[in-house]
Amino acid sequence: MARKKIIAGNWKMNKTPSEAVELCKELIPLVKNDDVDVVFCVPAIDIIPVIDAVKGTNIQVGAEDMSFEDKGAFTGQISAAMLVDAGVKYVILGHSERREYNHETSEEINKKVLKAFENGLTPIMCCGETLAQREQGITLDWIRQQVKVGFQNVTADQAKQAVIAYEPIWAIGTGKTATTEQAEEVCKGIRECIAEIYDDATAAAIRIQYGGSVNGGNAAELFAQADIDGGLVGGASLKADFGKIVNY
Repeated sequence: MARKKIIAGNWKMNKTPSEAVELCKELIPLVKNDDVDVVFCVPAIDIIPVIDAVKGTNIQVGAEDMSFEDKGAFTGQISAAMLVDAGVKYVILGHSERREYNHETSEEINKKVLKAFENGLTPIMCCGETLAQREQGITLDWIRQQVKVGFQNVTADQAKQAVIAYEPIWAIGTGKTATTEQAEEVCKGIRECIAEIYDDATAAAIRIQYGGSVNGGNAAELFAQADIDGGLVGGASLKADFGKIVNY
């Protein structure tokens, strides 16, 4: 059975609640496509207004991060239960910006992945290498390590529902895109890693996105690759171009 493409927008720290609702009004008719899963991953303060704005459409809402704790004295954090109660379906975990600026480790991301599954959320777990790591020839070694630690104690049934987003750090927001061959090579390597951890059936089921300067011009070629099941889209998700990506 063919994997359904998943195209998620990562809004990052953009759009006030009122701006978010306006953007939703603009994008709703442009991203209407039942052949792909469309997700808006929005800042925490925008979650509830965006969920209201997209009600009755094909759009699902995701969060950009969450805590691995259930509740308690964790000022500024948001729990999985809070996200679920608000109507969130997906959560981005381990984005390179969180790893870099918030010093998140793969072990912490693994705790979040487990907590997401425990609460019925679908994790979009990010992995990716720096330019230095690519030039050193350790791209696949590095990413395999991120995947293996990130999926520790995750069952095969859970893994089949997960999404992995491969984002070469050197291509995020730089305008540089990995070549189609580079993107496919790593996504294929991730699928092979999942097959090693679990089995071929799990590897065949899991969805792997490419992220890193995806736009309306390069989406069709990227998404045509055997192991690329859609995209995690940054800047282009904040404008009409996102409609072209969804309808690649």
